[in-house]
Amino acid sequence: MMLVKCGNSISCPIQSSGTCQSVGNGLVIPSKKDIGAVLLGNKIFKCRISVSHKKNSSNRAVPFTQSSLSHSGRKLGHPRELEKKGKERDGKREHHLWHRRDSAKSGQKALSLVRIVSELPNEKEAVYGALDKWTAWETEFPLIAAAKALKILRNRGQWVRVIQVAKWMLSRGQGTTMGTYDTLLLAFDKEQRVEEAESFWNMIIHAHTRSVSKRLFSRMIALYDHHNMPDKIIEVFADMEELRVKPDEDTVRRVARSFGKLGQEEKKKLVIKRYGLKWKYIHFNGERVRVRTDAAWEEDDESTN
Repeated sequence: MMLVKCGNSISCPIQSSGTCQSVGNGLVIPSKKDIGAVLLGNKIFKCRISVSHKKNSSNRAVPFTQSSLSHSGRKLGHPRELEKKGKERDGKREHHLWHRRDSAKSGQKALSLVRIVSELPNEKEAVYGALDKWTAWETEFPLIAAAKALKILRNRGQWVRVIQVAKWMLSRGQGTTMGTYDTLLLAFDKEQRVEEAESFWNMIIHAHTRSVSKRLFSRMIALYDHHNMPDKIIEVFADMEELRVKPDEDTVRRVARSFGKLGQEEKKKLVIKRYGLKWKYIHFNGERVRVRTDAAWEEDDESTN
């Protein structure tokens, strides 16, 4: 048994069958290669000591590799990995510098808005005055609460109130989104206010020419279809093709039906050929089945004729 001292560290006992000979300032161990554990600070390292028989050889550096085991037998991670983990944990604890909108009480505000509007007469001045009072003490416009109120009114079918609240929001420069536009167009459709819907649609087209969604085009075509206006449907469909917006299946049906009503059978077949879906998926006996849509188009043609 012997102890090897490397700098300021002391290794644990290393078994050796030979005797140590001191050469210069170092130790030379006989021909065997012994493996020992060297304690550096609070960590244990594995080392392989190469033996040299030359008496006049200079001191050789002993390579050290970090051990994966501690005193208790647990695995030790790399110091850099531990530093990274510590930095990650510290980063997660940091707070963001920007302020987040508090939407926790937006539901209560939306319900109060619905209650206020439901008790008002159908007069623009009374409605707008009450809504202005509702936002009088707010530092920021309660957009989330107003959007939730619109959704509640839409689910309840109070289309007049939906129109009033949506117009009030747009007059204040708030809620200029495709969702608000879609809700307002639907309310116009339900209340048979086609002229207002048409003027509002023209405003949308001029303000958001390249960003009008497929959903809004489909909503406007459905509105004209409900009121039997095939000419307007063809105009909106022409805008869709100009902006390269691909229509959905229901829109293709309405457009094809409109061409049929106008006596333009060739254009009807062209629309069906270009945009019609050849296959669709339906659920039959609990399974998803792929079927052709030709029969559906033929049934639609027979019902219109």
